[in-house]
Amino acid sequence: MPSSTLLGGGGVDGAIHRAAGPGLLEECRRLGGCATGDSKATGGHNLPAQHVIHTVGPVWHGGCSGEAELLARCYRSALALAEDLSARTIAFPAISTGIYGFPKPQAAEIAVRETRAHMRHASHVEEVSFVCFDDETLQIYRELLKED
Repeated sequence: MPSSTLLGGGGVDGAIHRAAGPGLLEECRRLGGCATGDSKATGGHNLPAQHVIHTVGPVWHGGCSGEAELLARCYRSALALAEDLSARTIAFPAISTGIYGFPKPQAAEIAVRETRAHMRHASHVEEVSFVCFDDETLQIYRELLKED
């Protein structure tokens, strides 16, 4: 999950920037940042992906500052952008659950709910992957997706 500058950082965002190479950073500089809940796309550069969809998740402030709706907007805007790009697949990390502190179970419920809603009317996106970086997150997603 990138910071609003889209210029790299720690966690998943930093890993994507390191793997994609310096071309991604140069392209992100031209985007002018991104508001929380919105998404922007760049090329994949050195990644085995045509595009990188950047979305800025909310920082958790206890749940009373609109965090859930902002996180839902992240998934909706990223999936809409994937449709605009005619992407067939998209992979999501657990947005906002790292240093931004969003509770993993609630974040996963939002991710799955928004993805299921989108897939009911998707015209291009055929497959969505949730990339889990620890066993706790993996178990949460497995439980939520067991009927799928």
